[in-house]
Amino acid sequence: MEEERLQTSPLLKKKYHENCPGCKVDQAKENKKDVSFINLSFIWLAVLSGTLPVASLFPFVYFMVKDFNIAETEEDISTYAGYVGSSMMFGRALTSILWGMISDRYGRKPVIIIGIITVVIFNTLFGLSTSFWMAISMRFLLGSLNGLLGPIKAYATEIFREEDQALGLSTVVAAWGVGLVIGPALGGYLAQPVLKYPNVFPADSFWDRFPYFLPCFIISAFAFASAIACIIWLPETLHNHNESSNSAEVLEIESCGTDKDKMMQKNKSIFQNWPLMSSIIVYCVFSLHDVAYQEVFSLWALSPTRLGGLNFTSDDVGIVLAISGVAITIYQLSLYRLVQKACGPVTLVQITGVLSIPLLQCYPLMAMLSGFTLQLVINVASILKNVMIETIATSLFLLQNKAVEQHQRGTANSIAMTGMSAFKTIGPASAGALLSWSQKHVNGSFLPGTHIVFLALNVVEGLGILLMFKPFLSVKNETPSE
Repeated sequence: MEEERLQTSPLLKKKYHENCPGCKVDQAKENKKDVSFINLSFIWLAVLSGTLPVASLFPFVYFMVKDFNIAETEEDISTYAGYVGSSMMFGRALTSILWGMISDRYGRKPVIIIGIITVVIFNTLFGLSTSFWMAISMRFLLGSLNGLLGPIKAYATEIFREEDQALGLSTVVAAWGVGLVIGPALGGYLAQPVLKYPNVFPADSFWDRFPYFLPCFIISAFAFASAIACIIWLPETLHNHNESSNSAEVLEIESCGTDKDKMMQKNKSIFQNWPLMSSIIVYCVFSLHDVAYQEVFSLWALSPTRLGGLNFTSDDVGIVLAISGVAITIYQLSLYRLVQKACGPVTLVQITGVLSIPLLQCYPLMAMLSGFTLQLVINVASILKNVMIETIATSLFLLQNKAVEQHQRGTANSIAMTGMSAFKTIGPASAGALLSWSQKHVNGSFLPGTHIVFLALNVVEGLGILLMFKPFLSVKNETPSE
């Protein structure tokens, strides 16, 4: 009987349906021995298109809110800027699970393409905003109608063979990290072009009336080109036939003494998968810290020195973030896998989080520097901090995807995206309000000015580090098999 099962197993593994896109992908994975860099490029384009708008507004949202004339005092600007920054994540938190369910039923490709087209439309309209409420509405729709970042992580595991899935996820995180840094760099360089490039953009022109449209337009143009490429060439990974497309997986379950009913029970009890849920909770805590840091960094750098800031221009912020983006790309695609292999994802997050705390608490002291020294110190600190952020995110992604079977990854990634978006909704608003409060207490006796802001960021970081230890965090290979 055992010999008969071993003989039939290979035949079932090679059963493909002619008109099924998922079967075509599986067949291509079986026939090809190398990693498809074309698939990597599609993942890169899709993730960049969805991520560039997330933080691109941070270098200029301070000036945008100021132009709206809604803030009563200069110190209140950061509060309103936080609301604009939070609206996108609020929309995403409401719809991420829905988009994950749609991708499980109708395919990854439609959800990815709809998400990119959403960027084209609503990011462009955000650049044309003439009021505070229009800006918030466009950012909300941009978040709620763009559900690609959850399914793209499942897609990255499905498009590659099992031994190459780590590279697929690393590509997602690398593109994500670059988008969160290059986006603000574009916003810093291209916002208010009439003031920065008067020889190219004349006064009283369209660009003078809509001073924040140019960076949004560039990002939307990139997203438009990515949408066309994905429509034509992006392969679908979802199976469209009624028969089980995972015959090998079913056989593997049977060989372990399990039956199909138990596999279905696993699908129903994903919220009882503590290795998954604990890693998602930790990821949400670090996400709260990360988005709050991104909001605070730009607003703090742009703030005048009398309020504890660096008095940077949006160009200065753009340069710092662009340099960090290059460093993230190099690190993520070359060094991360070596470091992760040496330490393991859990230990790597713990070490990185601990090292991040003293680095971040040094930020307020940088306001006492000037000239080349300030530029050098802030660039080194920004590179280190952003590399640490991406190291933690990638390691937690690996833990999440290892905690579930392949047939559960779409749902798992959607749950993680929903939780992350909910926490990132809180981040910009609370960070902006806290920064605004701190700037009103620059002469306080205890932790004056921005010292209290960076201390609050470190408290969140410290909580995330504590949750990375037992008994809270559980890793799948450390638990008994179900």
